[in-house]
Amino acid sequence: MRYQITGKQIDVGEALQTHVQNELGAVIGKYAGRPTDANVVFSKSGHEYVCEAEVHLSTGLTAQARGHATEIYSAFDSATEKMDKQLRRYKRRLKDHHKERSQPVELSDAGSYILASNSESEENEPDGVNSMIVAEMEAKIPSLSVGEAVMQMEIANAPVLVFRNEGHSGINVVYRREDGNIGWIDPRNSG
Repeated sequence: MRYQITGKQIDVGEALQTHVQNELGAVIGKYAGRPTDANVVFSKSGHEYVCEAEVHLSTGLTAQARGHATEIYSAFDSATEKMDKQLRRYKRRLKDHHKERSQPVELSDAGSYILASNSESEENEPDGVNSMIVAEMEAKIPSLSVGEAVMQMEIANAPVLVFRNEGHSGINVVYRREDGNIGWIDPRNSG
């Protein structure tokens, strides 16, 4: 696994880097078979240190955790505890869902674009009308049940997830609503 350990206006010494690699590696090793890379960023906010950890798993899931404390090691330990809890829940849910699943999750290719709006047209035009493409990327759309899609979205702490519904092969969306509930968009069921 590749580690990128950095500090925003903080010197991250060898001892801290070794501690991060050992502790994070142990936590991830318990739950995830093949993590690909980890990004840990330390910063300071007022009198507290902040640690933001992000781990990309080979399943396509990204686990994120944030911790803060008055000491830098304690901030990292707080983030690690949250990551441990998140990965433990993920593994438990995967076991439950894979009991029903006989084949691995199928992934479809899709285009993903980042759009920049033209600041001059914002007054006269609705958002995004005169947008230009800033970046093009490839995204993978998983083929999941609705329950699995909600689980993936919650574990990744993402606001939205686009997926191919295994029930009818149509493209669906699950998203987190402002009231805290989960919304599900299924164009096939439109009236």
